[in-house]
Amino acid sequence: MPFLGISGMQYSGGSLAGARILLAEDSNVFTSMISKKLKELFDIDIEICRNFEELQLAYDKSAEPIRLAISNINLPGAEKGEALEYLIDLSIPTIVFTGTFQEGMRDELIAKDIVDYILKDNIFAVDLLAESICRFLTNHRHHVLIVDDSATARALLSSRLKRYNFRVSVAENGTKALEILKANRDIGLMVTDYNMPDIDGFELTRRIRASVGSHELRIIGVSSSTNRLLSARFLKAGGNDFILRPFIDEEFYCRVNQNLDTLLQIQSMRQIRLSA
Repeated sequence: MPFLGISGMQYSGGSLAGARILLAEDSNVFTSMISKKLKELFDIDIEICRNFEELQLAYDKSAEPIRLAISNINLPGAEKGEALEYLIDLSIPTIVFTGTFQEGMRDELIAKDIVDYILKDNIFAVDLLAESICRFLTNHRHHVLIVDDSATARALLSSRLKRYNFRVSVAENGTKALEILKANRDIGLMVTDYNMPDIDGFELTRRIRASVGSHELRIIGVSSSTNRLLSARFLKAGGNDFILRPFIDEEFYCRVNQNLDTLLQIQSMRQIRLSA
């Protein structure tokens, strides 16, 4: 059945069955709600682990790779967060689903390179979790290009996007970016720095927009400049969004999602019009 997420995500690709997903959660209420929701929306059957021992056994019992784990921070037998540490040490992509969120915990979670965190403090918690799972399982259909002359910045953005399961290409300058775009027509989003030596972000965007519209490629500009007018100049050059550095992970991922959601919606509308 078609799925419309709280943030605006639309998915109608059918069953996502086949991916091995673990749920480390001891609450009967939440295990029941999550199991029912994922089965109903995406035909996903999850493996439930109600304590740390069951989580360890689930990993050991099968050679089939775990595609994604959803884990409470405090689990019986792992009251100090050992279950999350266990999953991270095994390099298993993990969404944290927790009712405990004290000051400083957010930074600790982000530092562990988790996929996402969902708080149990509202009635939409399970819906938000379902959307986060759906995004992770389908983000591989999106190809993102990062353009930045700083190797550090390219590595940082690339690692963030790969953590969310996107396919990523990188370019160290505008000339290389144009070559990659020409060779990879499936790229749907470009994240480009403004200040680059050969072709700056503005000029790169102008050149791309001469032949590629927003219905084919979304462009997000980034800059660490304090000049607030850069965003206006970038948007007038044909960009779709602009973020000032330093930005936090949640903001960056939200902007990426919003632009890709818009791209899919535009493409879907165009297909409907063409087939009418």
